[in-house]
Amino acid sequence: MSRVLVTRRLPRAVIERLEAEHDVDVHRGDAQMPVDEFHSRLAPCDGVVVLMPDRIDQSAIDAAPKLKVAANVAVGYDNMDVAYARNRGVICTNTPDVLSDAVADFTWALILDVTRRLSEGDRLIRAGKWIGWTFEFMIGAGLQGKQLGIVGGGRIGKAVAARAGAFGMTVAVSSRRDPGWPDAEFMPFDKLLSTSDVVSLQVPLTADTRHLISKPALMKMKRTAFLVNTTRGPVVDEEALVWALNEHLLAGAALDVYEREPDVHRGLLALENVVLSPHLGSAAMETRTAMADLAVANVLAVLAGKPAITPI
Repeated sequence: MSRVLVTRRLPRAVIERLEAEHDVDVHRGDAQMPVDEFHSRLAPCDGVVVLMPDRIDQSAIDAAPKLKVAANVAVGYDNMDVAYARNRGVICTNTPDVLSDAVADFTWALILDVTRRLSEGDRLIRAGKWIGWTFEFMIGAGLQGKQLGIVGGGRIGKAVAARAGAFGMTVAVSSRRDPGWPDAEFMPFDKLLSTSDVVSLQVPLTADTRHLISKPALMKMKRTAFLVNTTRGPVVDEEALVWALNEHLLAGAALDVYEREPDVHRGLLALENVVLSPHLGSAAMETRTAMADLAVANVLAVLAGKPAITPI
């Protein structure tokens, strides 16, 4: 029987699938394990199920000489040193597809929220400052006939694009290669920034995409445009974003992810035209359960000597 570490609490039924075949060590706390504790508990393990804050880096892999599989309960894997793991014979897996619709739906929730000032209005009512309906009160921006620019040609970006027609928006996409999406115009990144009314980020975090949205990028955007980020926080230079918003270089921003989670740039907290959510993109019960199921299925497959279901 192999030993498997699960770094956060998962649905009981999912854990029971692991326990039926292996010795399972589940971290019960809500907070991330200290690195020393994580490495110590990982040391005797053949498999590990991790969530995004947990790092499967060189030091973690070196601490676990028996490790065969590391399953990430996420589609992004910037928390894993996949190349080093491969060289050490460790298979890394992720959870693609099962969260695309949930994140796409949530992206549209943020787009509607920031353009129609929903959260801003909620704060106003709770503060007792609403004095009643007037013709020009809290006017927002409509979406019909405007362009949605999607940065990133992957599964989630495609799902976001598929919903644009319901709101009367045209779609532009910028990525390393033309993804060939129906009814979407492929265009260079700079042109997408300068022509889009909403820019939605759907790229993975890599060395090339870190601070992809910087001062120069923000200066190319329309002053009436909105920025939405549901991918990884460091894709946006938050200091530059605060500067651009204070200089009125864009109309607003909606963020579900941050550079230094769970910390949020203090400048963002002070701005009414910014919607902030605590990394909820995939936080639907059905989606999170499916993600956990797939991660565990990968561990069970590899430890049974079978190919991983969704290897990175």
